[in-house]
Amino acid sequence: MRAETARATSIGFAAIPIWSLLPALTVVAGAIPPLELVALTFSAGSLVGLLFLAWSPAARKDLRRAGMGPVLLGITGLFGYHFAYFLALQNAPTAEASLVNYLWPVLIVVLSAALPAHAGAKRLTALHLAGAGIAFGGAVLAISGGGVPKLEGSAFGYGMALAAALIWSTYSVATRLFRSVPSAAVALYCLNTAFLAAIAHAALESFVWPAPGAQTLAILALGIGPLGFAFYVWDYGCKHGDLRMLGVSAYFAPVLSTAILTLSGLSPAKPALWLAALLITGGALLTSVNFWRTARPLSVRRTPNA
Repeated sequence: MRAETARATSIGFAAIPIWSLLPALTVVAGAIPPLELVALTFSAGSLVGLLFLAWSPAARKDLRRAGMGPVLLGITGLFGYHFAYFLALQNAPTAEASLVNYLWPVLIVVLSAALPAHAGAKRLTALHLAGAGIAFGGAVLAISGGGVPKLEGSAFGYGMALAAALIWSTYSVATRLFRSVPSAAVALYCLNTAFLAAIAHAALESFVWPAPGAQTLAILALGIGPLGFAFYVWDYGCKHGDLRMLGVSAYFAPVLSTAILTLSGLSPAKPALWLAALLITGGALLTSVNFWRTARPLSVRRTPNA
């Protein structure tokens, strides 16, 4: 594997600890209607890319050549995923809906094999599938706390959770087809997501003014971090890194988020958390055997007099 691919994969990894802050910040954000929260946070998240576009003429030039394809994909991915995800949480038990939603990393691993050759398709091996399966088992433990998930009933909610998983995995893999589009384009995806969420909020919800202080700061932090910067580094990682490694490593997010909720006192401790962490770490290591073996720095061509 070329050094650039390893670097891009490492950049994509940065999204995972940032996403792990999402549950804790959402708790602090309080009782803000979900679509309103999407509109507010994605408005803040778009500022990250807009500032970069204002600073970089080259990024603006690349963006003008992008066409509508990547923009429509980005809007579908960001707005479609969050709309389906919030519907899932409203119509099914949170832990069980989260488990169904967390099929998306496995789907990324599987769908990455369907990419065309020019987009960097990689062959799936038994190690990739075994690692993804073990990591998913760890996610089940992290989210359920060692209990037995009950998936009967709430069919609509679980259907929306599955739709969310399909949307996000498809979006993540399909961004590979637009590797020439700068990741600053995510700003446009965020802006349009905020606009669509605002329309849906006006039609379906009543506006709630965020309280000054912790609630407002939590909303800003959500927009800048989990629903902002994380999408930019994830976009870059998916376009230029190893999708299989990113998919399996995403399972660290539920472990980290559960640990943060526990350490902050926002959620009771789950004894199964450590076993979940071991399973996910084992799955990631199993998947990464060939990743790090083939990650070599670029060779430097020496002149005869060097």
